[in-house]
Amino acid sequence: MDMTERQVGAVTVLDLGGRLTSDTSGILKDKIASLLFQGQKQILMNLAELTYVDSAGLGELVAAHSTASRQGGRISLANVGKRIEDLLVLTRLLTVFDVHETEEAALKNFGA
Repeated sequence: MDMTERQVGAVTVLDLGGRLTSDTSGILKDKIASLLFQGQKQILMNLAELTYVDSAGLGELVAAHSTASRQGGRISLANVGKRIEDLLVLTRLLTVFDVHETEEAALKNFGA
């Protein structure tokens, strides 16, 4: 999995690409924990370049969301794509995550 970080106002945007699988286990959760420790509480995950998510990868997203929520942070997802959106619907996680069609819509929701 590829991950790049950038700031858009007060929002930290993580651009995720490639495959989020058991091979990348822990990377995302560790990154979220690090951002929260630095006081960055508004996090947007841009999934436009993410091509595949398996059950372990889905667990990573849930763990990241839980970690942020416990520490007063907020995570939104943008550009999830049809495949990942179907996975979120199937697992009923679409109601857990704050999902937006575009990065612009998600940033607007953060107030950035």
